Amino acid sequence: MAVVDVTIVPVGTASPSLSEYVAGCLEVLQGAAGITYQLTPMSTVIEGELGRVLEVIALMHEQPFSRGAGRVVTTIRIDDRRDKKLTAAGKVAAVQARLGKK
Repeated sequence: MAVVDVTIVPVGTASPSLSEYVAGCLEVLQGAAGITYQLTPMSTVIEGELGRVLEVIALMHEQPFSRGAGRVVTTIRIDDRRDKKLTAAGKVAAVQARLGKK
């Protein structure tokens, strides 16, 4: 399973507010089977099989276009560990354990 951080930014919109576009992307995630996600203030963290996650991100990338954006910049960071199960919560717990905050 992969943990993927994605940021999708429409460019050249009529307003500096992006919440409408973020909501459109989250609508895609809400209906996506085999995916878990967490919205953060600056991006969205998605967990799932890498192929499925990339498929869903492609759909998310299209959302701002469907809402009138003329250009979209999508940034993706992928952590794909194959020697053991990987989750976002597990990554945080590992750091907290090193800090003595089990």
